Amino acid sequence: MPKAIIAMSGGVDSSVAAFLMKEQGYDIIGITLKLHSGNDIIEEQSCCTQQDILDAKAVCDRLGIEHRVVDLESNFKEYVIDRFIDSYISGGTPNPCVDCNRFIKFSKLLQIAKDEGFDYVVTGHYARVAYVKESGRYVLKKGLDESKDQSYVLYSLTQDALEHIKLPLGELSKDRVREIAQENGFINASKKDSQDICFVPDGKYADFITQYTGKSFPDGDFVDLQGKVLGTHKGIIRYTIGQRKGLNLALPQSMYVCKKDVKENKVTLCLDHELFSSELVAEDVNFISIKELTEPIKVKAKIRYKHVEAEATLYPLSDGRVKLIFDEPQRAITSGQAVVMYQGNTVVAGGTII
Repeated sequence: MPKAIIAMSGGVDSSVAAFLMKEQGYDIIGITLKLHSGNDIIEEQSCCTQQDILDAKAVCDRLGIEHRVVDLESNFKEYVIDRFIDSYISGGTPNPCVDCNRFIKFSKLLQIAKDEGFDYVVTGHYARVAYVKESGRYVLKKGLDESKDQSYVLYSLTQDALEHIKLPLGELSKDRVREIAQENGFINASKKDSQDICFVPDGKYADFITQYTGKSFPDGDFVDLQGKVLGTHKGIIRYTIGQRKGLNLALPQSMYVCKKDVKENKVTLCLDHELFSSELVAEDVNFISIKELTEPIKVKAKIRYKHVEAEATLYPLSDGRVKLIFDEPQRAITSGQAVVMYQGNTVVAGGTII
């Protein structure tokens, strides 16, 4: 009988993933990762709280399987929270969910699986894994429910990881997942989905960073593309590329953040049409459907999680970096965000925009 570890977050998705694997005859255990303690800074309405742990245990009890809690707070702080803060302070806009999947969830659970003789790690992500005989490679594909597809945040999965991962929700819709949970009397059948960034549940990133680090970020100049001073900003970490609201400026027309100069402590504003660009460069690229990029290829690319993917050509650069040239200019391409390239429903590669 194959053995699998189920990553149990306390939510409905991972609970149904556990149920489906048990139905398929797998010998399973549930593991909940304790990532933060829900203190005054990281509030209790985020995920990974004590209530989430209790919900995960209740589902495991109902399924008659073992439940464990693994404390990874120090790892989460180092690889997710600290990286998130460093990126913001350096002028980027990070995606901590990508880092969490890469450095915490899959990395640590796959190590536990290897150490304890489990065959697979299972999560409740809406994506699919397949093996392509022609190329001899495992590929990551979009979930069939494109409204819930999470392949974008999983682009960092390696060939070794993909070989040992099961994603049983990839063929299902969210509505069907909730139905299965209700049919089986799971305590979390109607539980709301967790926030995108679990440790900043109210979305106030700058407040979190100042409170967490104890650092202050001084006021500075808003300037236009010609360098003309337009007003005073309230700390460079409070702004992201493409932002219009919250500038608190009386301007003759709407302007948007298009650049942040950390060294000069300046935030550059521009008109909406000036936010568009056709090129980007990405580093730390992980190739999935291909082993390496040796010549330009046509792809569709997403420059943020909710972005509608756009036609582009992917070019290899030195040191493993890539350049992406879009057929049509894209709005607010942002350093620090992930860019993920697709061919059809299959992930070609992904990396970090620089």
